[in-house]
Amino acid sequence: MAPGVTEEMARALAQDRSGLIHASTADRVTELLRSHIMEGLFPPGTRLSEEVIGQALGVSRNTLREAFRLLCHERLAVHQMNRGIFVPVLTPEDVTDIYELRRLVEGGAARKAATAPMIRRLAVRAAVESAESAAEVGRWFEVRSADLHFHQAIAALAGSARVDELMRRALAELGLIFHTMADPEHFHGPFIARNRVIAEKIMLGHGESAESDLLAYLADAERQILDAYRTGPSRPVPAA
Repeated sequence: MAPGVTEEMARALAQDRSGLIHASTADRVTELLRSHIMEGLFPPGTRLSEEVIGQALGVSRNTLREAFRLLCHERLAVHQMNRGIFVPVLTPEDVTDIYELRRLVEGGAARKAATAPMIRRLAVRAAVESAESAAEVGRWFEVRSADLHFHQAIAALAGSARVDELMRRALAELGLIFHTMADPEHFHGPFIARNRVIAEKIMLGHGESAESDLLAYLADAERQILDAYRTGPSRPVPAA
């Protein structure tokens, strides 16, 4: 049986309720649920209960259903007939597909480093600094979040709202994939220094060199994740 929303999850959601008082729209609810899915409050395989989440956030069933519809459109939720809405469990094929997209998008964006505004280059460096600070105190899930921000900031070098949106969706799915890695320190730790090297090349406008490093980086990360799918820790059983 697939796990559902627990009391602990509901209490965490209830803390967001005040933020919905003046903005209780489906878009805002979607944003909150998206963030919690990416951050791991709702692991892959979790059933998203309308009743529990609706009560925790204090929103109507219609608003919540619209939020679920939007999450399904973003592939962060799946609807199963007569069973409900679930956080998806991604496959190795999903991993390969997402990393192919990332190579195309991030690689192309990194090449634009020399012409990107300095404020966007600084955002790449700031994400690395956040990861380094979190790693120093052993906050590895914060390191994971900072890593996602790092890659979003690289995509932003392209200066395209459509690229930003595409990358945001891809990284949201990547957050689900990261649940496969049982030890976030072991996985994310070695990449922090590599992020720093890439960020400094971007700061200097060395786009082609940054792209080369980034593509090697993505290949290594993809390989590790696929190895974890094959031989690593157990993953949630897809709700079938």
